[in-house]
Amino acid sequence: MADETNSNSVQCPVCFKDFTPGTINGHLDTCLLSSAADSPSTAVESGPPVKKVRVSEPVNDSVSSSSSAMPGTQSSSSVFSLFQANKGKLDAQSDRSAMFTGKRSPVSALSKGTKRILTEAVSGSAGIETPCVPNSEAEKNINHLPARTLLSLNKPLAEVLRPNTLEDYFGQNKVVGQQTLIRSLLESQEIPSLILWGPPGCGKTTLAHIIASTSKRKGSARFVTLSATSASVNEVREVIKQAQNELRLCKRKTILFIDEIHRFNKSQQDTFLPHVECGTITLIGATTENPSFQVNAALLSRCRVLVLEKLSVEAMGSILNRAVAALGIQVQGQDPTNSSYRDKTSSYEPTIYIEQKALDTIAYLCDGDARTGLNSLQLAVQAQMKSAQPNQSTPHGFPQEIVVTEDHIKEGLQRSHILYDKAGEEHYNCISALHKSMRGSHENASLYWLGRMLEGGEDPLYVARRLVRFASEDVGLADPSALTQAVSAFQACHFIGMPECEVILAQCAVYLARAPKSIEIYKAYGNVKACLRNHKGPLPPVPLHLRNAPTRLMKQLGYAKGYKYNPEFRGPVEQQYLPEELR
Repeated sequence: MADETNSNSVQCPVCFKDFTPGTINGHLDTCLLSSAADSPSTAVESGPPVKKVRVSEPVNDSVSSSSSAMPGTQSSSSVFSLFQANKGKLDAQSDRSAMFTGKRSPVSALSKGTKRILTEAVSGSAGIETPCVPNSEAEKNINHLPARTLLSLNKPLAEVLRPNTLEDYFGQNKVVGQQTLIRSLLESQEIPSLILWGPPGCGKTTLAHIIASTSKRKGSARFVTLSATSASVNEVREVIKQAQNELRLCKRKTILFIDEIHRFNKSQQDTFLPHVECGTITLIGATTENPSFQVNAALLSRCRVLVLEKLSVEAMGSILNRAVAALGIQVQGQDPTNSSYRDKTSSYEPTIYIEQKALDTIAYLCDGDARTGLNSLQLAVQAQMKSAQPNQSTPHGFPQEIVVTEDHIKEGLQRSHILYDKAGEEHYNCISALHKSMRGSHENASLYWLGRMLEGGEDPLYVARRLVRFASEDVGLADPSALTQAVSAFQACHFIGMPECEVILAQCAVYLARAPKSIEIYKAYGNVKACLRNHKGPLPPVPLHLRNAPTRLMKQLGYAKGYKYNPEFRGPVEQQYLPEELR
């Protein structure tokens, strides 16, 4: 039989029949379902595969004899472990229940053949194979849930409404828009290894979720999720081992998504190198930090970096409109003609309205963070539904109308959500912008970037130290009092701290922006450093007449001989101060 099969065919590990790589996955589901539902007598009559023998069960003589009578066949128990890690535990529990009830539960029998969309533990619970629901069915289920149900799922709204298709993925048209290379690759399931780099809430995890949903729906790849904040190297190696088995037996690739990949150190990131290189896994890493500094250069060369931008106000508006439609909330001033709104509103549920200004406020104040925007909407709606006064005229005691206003949104946000990381790239971006704005004598821009840093939680003493440096580097001798101003500002900030010292820093920043600029000192000292670094051979000695001579021996050796003491002369003194080689 093996001589007649095509070299590209794949043998089923359960029934030992040959199939093409495109049909083996679908056959495995059917084969496992039928073998699990068969009775012991059926298994004896049909021959291999032999039913898995467990310690808790008595061995059937007929089964053992039939299996021993067929040389060349093998038990399917060694194959099952490749696909389902907890298979033995589930079967043992069902068998124990069967011993007492006398029959096997149909649910447990059917679950053996169900497609593997359940959580797949990898040495614990850190690695999971994400479940996939067809997009149309998932959207249908969400759209038919009332607002109170969606808001009480004990999950953030951003997680509940996470899109499953690129059509509902807004704000990243430069990366995955129409006619882009990456979108074409994603639609054809030719997914390369990717590093998704962007600020929080821009859609990194959502893009990975869309890839997972598409892969599961088409059956083209297996998708596994790990978080670098909790996963260990052993868990990564276990996933890679399963990926090798999956590729060898089923010809199916494995996509490994690592969230917060920058949390892995360089040696831990080296674990991925050979397996990404040979194609065992397709790596998708998400990070908020600059991958040039946080991701191993060797791993970076094997992946394509996708830079996801902060979401625009227009993109946030589209995301919020989609959320409002899913929740069945009516925007004031708009005609409630959509079917989803009619389905979600009934006499048993309160009618929820939201002002258009409230949605615009979220879009502007969330600073391009979709997670913050959606969760702020959820918080505002939940608060109004909780605080609404009961009305006895309705069956469940809720008023017929609940209105979410702009004030409710502002109360929940309190202040603008400012993206600023004191230890990350945004820290250096903002201080660079402040420095260059003062150098360009732009007072308003200097105050703006100073405010971005202070309101984002920056240490005021750090800013004050940078102002001291600027006073000497960029102002210099053009206004020597600038250094005094900067040092005084630093001391004042040290004395009184925030928030009172913010005005002191603002005064110093405006003074330095208005001051005349000179980089003579900065360039001159740069030339000195270049001279010392580029000097060939030993450095020249200090001339004898410039040396100090505190002892008699040093005077006898010629130290300080011929030195002219300048205060003793009325006019300029001709004297050499540089080494002979530098004249």
